[in-house]
Amino acid sequence: MSVPLGLAAQGDPTGLSSTVGQVVVLLALLASLVMLLRWWIQQRKR
Repeated sequence: MSVPLGLAAQGDPTGLSSTVGQVVVLLALLASLVMLLRWWIQQRKR
């Protein structure tokens, strides 16, 4: 499977060194943090 040029660095098969990959990882971390915070707040109310 070939990667289109410009989407990933030559030595980076994951694409995490690209700006798009870093933004996707950051958004995933923020979403998981928000979900964890909401769960924790719900557990405190019990």
